[in-house]
Amino acid sequence: MSTQTAVPREGRIRRTEPRGEKTNPTTEYSALLRAVRDAGLLKRRTGFYIGTFSLVVLAFLAASTGFVLLGDSWFQLLIAAALGVIFTQFAFLAHEASHRQVFESGPANDRAGRTIANLFVGISYSWWMTKHSRHHANPNVLGKDPDIARDVISFIPEDAARSTGVYAWFTRRQGYLFFPILVLEGINLHLHGLRTVFGKDKVDKRWLEMGMLLPRLGLYVAVVFLMLPPGLAFAFLGVQLAVFGVYMGASFAPNHKGMPILPRDAKVDFLRRQVLTSRNIRGGRGVDVFMGGLNYQIEHHLFPNMPRPHLRDAQKLAKAYCAAHSISYTETTLLQSYGIVVRYLNRVGLSAGGDPFDCPAASAYGR
Repeated sequence: MSTQTAVPREGRIRRTEPRGEKTNPTTEYSALLRAVRDAGLLKRRTGFYIGTFSLVVLAFLAASTGFVLLGDSWFQLLIAAALGVIFTQFAFLAHEASHRQVFESGPANDRAGRTIANLFVGISYSWWMTKHSRHHANPNVLGKDPDIARDVISFIPEDAARSTGVYAWFTRRQGYLFFPILVLEGINLHLHGLRTVFGKDKVDKRWLEMGMLLPRLGLYVAVVFLMLPPGLAFAFLGVQLAVFGVYMGASFAPNHKGMPILPRDAKVDFLRRQVLTSRNIRGGRGVDVFMGGLNYQIEHHLFPNMPRPHLRDAQKLAKAYCAAHSISYTETTLLQSYGIVVRYLNRVGLSAGGDPFDCPAASAYGR
């Protein structure tokens, strides 16, 4: 659901409302950025991140204690599910460090992000940085955004049309199957990390990442199999990886899937490129915690180094500014966003072998 909220008539937002020129896209974004900076929303909140990291570590220690105390018990699967949630929360923190949201110093953010991603989550920080930086530069842009490149899922009809046999059967139902196959996403993320650090492409601090990634994955699996019978150990790892994969996918999928996909040569300025291809998720503080701030996807894309606690206030400015400049600002509930994703993916899959459907919003910015 797309909403264009009217500019507030009173209060703080009105006093700091940016006044860009509609005929100058650069000035439009600069005015919004200036308003956000003047409101102090780009200042670091290192204390918040230290506190959040400490809470997640405490949760991990509690789960580890429960793992040791329970021993040979199928209740261990509850611990496995909890670890899937905890590792995702660590991943949110690594993501924010990669965006320079935690510390003023770039190297300090990199050290924190690399340590959390590799040593705590088990995902290559270098792989994530390369992929995610390309996504932020060109969200939902064909040939430029790796997040819409053809993989198991096809995001454009042209890719869906290439599927044959059993894969074609899957593609025609990919919307309904999207969330079930996320149970394998945890394994996929770990494999991407290993392929990156052992691959031929250049990797920043390759040996350091190997020194973190391999012990994290190897020792974790070893401890599980040493402490539990083989059958229970496999079940434990399966549940943990499934919860991790579904949670990660369910947190990132609502942000852009089903939003306009722009042609490679689209004529669209930075402000509109980020806003028109992103979707916010409505909700209270619980949604903020559940999604690690990703529910403010529009503001995150407009100000990628903004600390999580400031995104809620930045939304008020950005939403009012988009309304004043007739820029479509999309937000919906979490469940509604999942429905949009499923319907969109099914629509793409069913168009295989037929005429590709057109996205009016994308066509407007083509040559």
